Amino acid sequence: MTPPLFQQLKPSYTNLFGKMVVNHDAIPDLNEIVFTIQKGEAQYKEVEAATGVPWRFIGIIHSMECDCSFKEHLHNGDPLTKRTVQVPAGRPLTGNPPFAWKDSAIDAITMRHLNGANDWSIEGILYQLEAYNGWGYRNFHGINTPYLWAGSNNYTSGKYVADGKYDPNAVSKQIGGALLLKYLL
Repeated sequence: MTPPLFQQLKPSYTNLFGKMVVNHDAIPDLNEIVFTIQKGEAQYKEVEAATGVPWRFIGIIHSMECDCSFKEHLHNGDPLTKRTVQVPAGRPLTGNPPFAWKDSAIDAITMRHLNGANDWSIEGILYQLEAYNGWGYRNFHGINTPYLWAGSNNYTSGKYVADGKYDPNAVSKQIGGALLLKYLL
């Protein structure tokens, strides 16, 4: 089932992705991150086989949440040595720490019902990436989320510097998921 919000946002994703230009100063970091994601492809494909979620999406989330560390929960980057503490806290619900990265990643995917998503087009991936991080930038600040667009012409400033604390002047130094997707394709 395709969410109505996705149908509403799809043209915007098509437009933004089509006109996206990577900032020159972001290219070295972007290339390094893409290389690191590609090195983890085998692990991501194991989670893809278990969930149906494309390995590139999993790799992008892994980069965004954990800097591609296989010692951290895909949910939020907390260490696998215990259940998650940050939002979402207390994950995975079953098993005992230390958790295997694959098991925790499957929990992160299924917890968000991503295994039931049926549109993994470019726009579908961008929608799911934004949903994964949250709608705060769009709903409360009217800006393109840096989670997708940081490092491109589609983002200039505005960032949550802590959970629930937004700074309109802060600039995300993280490479956005849309850039990673473009280079992974």
